[in-house]
Amino acid sequence: MSSLKSQITDEMKVAMRAKDKVRLGTIRLMLAELKRIEVDERIELDDDRVLAVLDKMVKQRKDSIAQYQAAERPELAEKEQQETEVIKTFLPQPLSDVEIDAIIDAAIAATDASGMQAMGQVMAIIKPQLQGRADIGAVSGKVKAKL
Repeated sequence: MSSLKSQITDEMKVAMRAKDKVRLGTIRLMLAELKRIEVDERIELDDDRVLAVLDKMVKQRKDSIAQYQAAERPELAEKEQQETEVIKTFLPQPLSDVEIDAIIDAAIAATDASGMQAMGQVMAIIKPQLQGRADIGAVSGKVKAKL
């Protein structure tokens, strides 16, 4: 079992003891999603894959918040926001713009990228380093601008 997954399981026990319903419910959602992937793909998830799943869950919550706010359903948007905050506690600290730019520059130098045709190679190097620590869509825009 990955160390991150075991940490999430331990936090579930803490939330049970504290009777923190929001945190407990969100952690159970996270573990259910991880278990679903393990069963569907017949694999044991490593920390990198767990981070990718959690990052995806945060992105889904952000999309839901925007839709609920557009539909004038603030109570549902608030619930999604609370879930987002719980999930983010298991993600690593976000990187600053300076750190992201340094990673992009290093990847461009490593691939000798000199145009948009090298975008895939650069993103392949960058994505594992930034998973869960930065918005990949925003980083992709920065890479396009530099190429």
